[in-house]
Amino acid sequence: MTHQMTAVHALNPALPDGLEVRLAESRAEVAAAQRIRYRVFYEEMGARPSAAMRALELDFDDYDRHCDHLLVLAEGEVVGTYRLIRRRAAEAVGRFYSAGEFDIGPFLAADGEILELGRSCVDARWRHRGTLQALWQGLAAYMVDNRIRLLFGCGSLPGTDPRVLAPQLAYLRDNHLAPPALRGRALDSADKVDFAAIDSPWEARRVLASLPPLLKGYLRLGGVIGDGAVIDRPFNTTDVLVVVNAADIAGRYVKRFSA
Repeated sequence: MTHQMTAVHALNPALPDGLEVRLAESRAEVAAAQRIRYRVFYEEMGARPSAAMRALELDFDDYDRHCDHLLVLAEGEVVGTYRLIRRRAAEAVGRFYSAGEFDIGPFLAADGEILELGRSCVDARWRHRGTLQALWQGLAAYMVDNRIRLLFGCGSLPGTDPRVLAPQLAYLRDNHLAPPALRGRALDSADKVDFAAIDSPWEARRVLASLPPLLKGYLRLGGVIGDGAVIDRPFNTTDVLVVVNAADIAGRYVKRFSA
């Protein structure tokens, strides 16, 4: 479950004192990450847990046994997490998580190691720049250690009404659509939102102010969006597929987020 990771302080000596970022080293630490995920996704954001999740107050699925869990700790307590799924973990489960909503064939065909990002969240008490900075620095170190060439994953907009989200979706389509070689597509389903069918004006400043911080962070790193969105009713979100070329991303992160 665990792997060595470059010391994050080597990438950024300004990491706030008292915070540590590393991979989970025990089942107890994974459970702590799952507990934060439950609080954020189900108690705060209104996702619908299974009966087993509700009983345990944990967010979990088959991927958790096979992937890496990036943690931010404060005085030994897990306060933030990121789930990292590489090819070997996806093969153990049978597919990447986002393949349930999108055709990710362009990523699977890419040379080298690819990394699917997901389940990013921070405990409400620790939602400040330092914790988010630590998560991003840990991700950068992980990418360097594992020679990641491509990052991708579902970026979530809160809510499940495409009419309400039309300005955001239209903005993403018009300004950040991935080039054909990296353009995953929403799978045909009753919950697919066809980008071609969206006819909505948008104002860039207003849309950017309304985007979730994580999605906005991906865009600042040069992230691009696949074709179409998918309504994720259990999680009370509408998902787009985000892909980021990992070339020089660690250095770009230090410049953009640590200034």
